[in-house]
Amino acid sequence: MFVSVTYDLSSDDTFNKVREILIFYGFKEVLKNVFESESIRDNTLKKLKRDIDRVTDHFDKVRFYQYPYEELFAITMLEKKKWKRMLLK
Repeated sequence: MFVSVTYDLSSDDTFNKVREILIFYGFKEVLKNVFESESIRDNTLKKLKRDIDRVTDHFDKVRFYQYPYEELFAITMLEKKKWKRMLLK
């Protein structure tokens, strides 16, 4: 599955932690604050989201763009410490 991750984080410390987590999971930085992976599995993606959730706070925003997700395009957002998902055909 292809996944792109973008983020807007409230502190430099959180920025560094999220960046380290993404690199640990094999993501490559393609633009500032944009990482991509072409070969991440669903189980690994769940762990990644959990790890990011642990280091972020209420003011941080993270977005995952996934394709294919159940044969659809999915945008998963972390805003105000809550995950939301939008599915597009």
